[in-house]
Amino acid sequence: MTWLEDRAVAVITGAAVGDALGGATEGWTPEQIEERHGGRVTGIVPPWYPNWRDARPIAPYHKGDGHITDDTLMTRAIVEVYAKRRTHLDAYSMAEDLVPLMIGEPRWVPELESTALLLQRVFLAEKWIVAKLHYGHVDPREAGVGNIVNCGAAMYIAPVGVVNPGDPQAAYAEAIDLTAPHQSSYGREAAGVLAAMVAASVAPGASIDDVVQAALAVSHDGTLAAMQAVVDAFQGWNAAPETDDAERALARKIREVVAPFDSVGPEYRQMSMDARRPSRTKAIEELPAALGFVLGHQGDYRGAVLASVNYGRDADSIASMAGALCAGLGGAASVPDEWIDPVGEASKTDLRETGWLLASAATDIVKADRARAKARLAALDALDAA
Repeated sequence: MTWLEDRAVAVITGAAVGDALGGATEGWTPEQIEERHGGRVTGIVPPWYPNWRDARPIAPYHKGDGHITDDTLMTRAIVEVYAKRRTHLDAYSMAEDLVPLMIGEPRWVPELESTALLLQRVFLAEKWIVAKLHYGHVDPREAGVGNIVNCGAAMYIAPVGVVNPGDPQAAYAEAIDLTAPHQSSYGREAAGVLAAMVAASVAPGASIDDVVQAALAVSHDGTLAAMQAVVDAFQGWNAAPETDDAERALARKIREVVAPFDSVGPEYRQMSMDARRPSRTKAIEELPAALGFVLGHQGDYRGAVLASVNYGRDADSIASMAGALCAGLGGAASVPDEWIDPVGEASKTDLRETGWLLASAATDIVKADRARAKARLAALDALDAA
């Protein structure tokens, strides 16, 4: 593998495994998770309810058993758009290429155990993309305004970081443009910041400090405040938890730090009155929580992902984000085969193939970026000489 190929496979598999493991615990509290599974989750677990087809609030989705969720399905769709265009994406890419994939190409949906349209699986916040762009013919650069503000855009944005390796500012700008038809406010901001963090993580020689600095450099408003609060809380932290009690303490610490910025509130399934509304002071919970687990486990993939899974709440997205960042730093070898292979088999999805597809597109994009950079430098030299 080239460096870029390794990191593309790492980010895709790392995010997908986190998504699959976290899907089984999404929506529950740490205490409920331990009671249900007889202790902390340490890998792939079965559905919360054996009768998942009928049991609310799970039905009709088969979460657990290594099934990827809409996070990974949307990520795959974005990768397919990159593979088709082989250039940087913008709001019009979503309108012209992503929407047709969502409504026109059936694919296997593990949680439904059937072939279906992507539109039929995604949450209402993602159905908004189709409603506004395909049916409403809204300007793609403005279509996200009015949608609920959540982590929907951030959950699939990791590929943007891979095609902008080592350039967090460019990744942020591309993600902000690309997600304009989907999100606004701090939901869109979170997508930009996560893309920047992934871009920093996949650069040769990158460290956790580089990822942190990238996040703080591009963040604004409540997202910046939340990320800074997490960073401050882990100043001087130099040892990952080694016991279950220490893991529980880490989860409580992260929740306490993030809670003031989270609009959802203490009860995940009974949201506060201002939940998911635009704000200059709020942030989605998932991104700063994921950063907290990455810092708490010193960038270790297994530790950060399992800590995210046992955190509950929006566990699949938190584990997916933490997984992408740790895998970006550690490379493909950091994501355990013992999870990649069962998740791929259970989901009937070749996770590594998606990584290779992204790598192929990213290689062409980086090559074109290099040519443009040289041409721009020559133009600047000519201007200086004149």
